[in-house]
Amino acid sequence: MRRLLESVPESRAIAGAQTSAARLNARYAQAPADEILRVALAALPGQIALVSSFGADSAVLLHLLAQIDSDVPVLMLETQMLFAETLRYQSDLSAHLGLRDVRLLTPDPDLPEDLHLSDSKMCCALRKVAPLDRALGDFAGSITGRKRFQTGPRAQMPIFETDHAGRLRINPLASWTPAMLARHIEMHDLPRHPLVARGYPSIGCAPCTQPATASDPRAGRWANEAREECGIHFAPDGRVIRRKAG
Repeated sequence: MRRLLESVPESRAIAGAQTSAARLNARYAQAPADEILRVALAALPGQIALVSSFGADSAVLLHLLAQIDSDVPVLMLETQMLFAETLRYQSDLSAHLGLRDVRLLTPDPDLPEDLHLSDSKMCCALRKVAPLDRALGDFAGSITGRKRFQTGPRAQMPIFETDHAGRLRINPLASWTPAMLARHIEMHDLPRHPLVARGYPSIGCAPCTQPATASDPRAGRWANEAREECGIHFAPDGRVIRRKAG
């Protein structure tokens, strides 16, 4: 498993990661989420991090990780624009699950506080995309909590893929449904984000998040704009990363 990603020049490294993703999809695309996590951690020991928003259903993936290895780095984008409830939830959930390496990624402190009013895409790029890209430079792979049901661009998302930098990216919950997430939370009595009970099924930065219906949970994100994503899973030029393998 450790030979899946070899140390080679950049272009060959990206091709190698894509080949590794294809092989992993062929073998594990239908595997349970916890097995997928174990495979990911074994493929890149000490070189992988989990990216979490500590949002509405983040407890599911974080719980699965904590059962396997609570020392794996967890990266959270602390944009300086989050709900106070999200920050408290991050602290409480991390303690509840025993996560020992949660890293809060912050943007340049000199960013204009009202940038989201004039250019929300640039705000996301500077508060989310840039800090995450810098942090992931220390890793060869990442784990996300994205699901196919969430947005159009995610509908064909594979379990194993590569990002724009050629890092392996794993989406263990890609095939999970809202019902599966709710059942896991209830079964393991996991703490819920306090804003869920107040009508926020999808939670981002406070200025750009509104309550929404359960039938369209992402409708409350950038409600007045024709967008569904903040950009952290996109190429630098804005294209959706879909290096589907296998």
